[in-house]
Amino acid sequence: MPYSTLFIDLDDTLYPADSGVWMAIRQRIDLYVMERFHLSLADARVRRQELFLRYGTTMRGLQAEYHVNEDEYLAFVHDVPLLEFLRPNPGLCHMLQNYPQRRVIFTNADANHARRVLAVLGLSDCFQQIIDIKAMSPYCKPMQEAFRIALEKAGEADPARCVLVDDQAHNVRAARAFGMHAIRIGPLEPDFETLTISRLDDLPSVLPWDGVRP
Repeated sequence: MPYSTLFIDLDDTLYPADSGVWMAIRQRIDLYVMERFHLSLADARVRRQELFLRYGTTMRGLQAEYHVNEDEYLAFVHDVPLLEFLRPNPGLCHMLQNYPQRRVIFTNADANHARRVLAVLGLSDCFQQIIDIKAMSPYCKPMQEAFRIALEKAGEADPARCVLVDDQAHNVRAARAFGMHAIRIGPLEPDFETLTISRLDDLPSVLPWDGVRP
């Protein structure tokens, strides 16, 4: 059965994980937690990781436990100089546009950040939709409810006709549990039972352009 929608993650998926973007965002998250709760950097890092593991994103944890303002937080942590880290990738744009399936950004970041990243990479015309952290509120990946909302907003009824491409192993596992096909971006892990590619540019090697299950 051919696939009809590709859900593609944003950060560390559209661009290499070693670009420096996510490190800069993580530093901004640490700074936010430090300033908001008057913690040392070491304690802020511990708290950030605890919230991430418990709630799926640091922001969802901060909302649940401290009722932080979502817009304020997202604007602060995504205030990073993308042009210092990213360059246009016309080859990736050409590759993505060869897929006839609907292409959707599915991210735990917000749409403003997604649009900035897409613009810098030259990929703004490669996606028909952005489903961001606000669209799936109060959930986030890897929660099953977040996947249900994503399919609904993309106009999909059958998860088996959808593919998730994501760098986070727990999101990939959650997508498979939901009934989607999933492909992970990142280093190969021998015990990880999912197709893995080192970069998004290699997607055709595991997912032909006709969208038929490899």
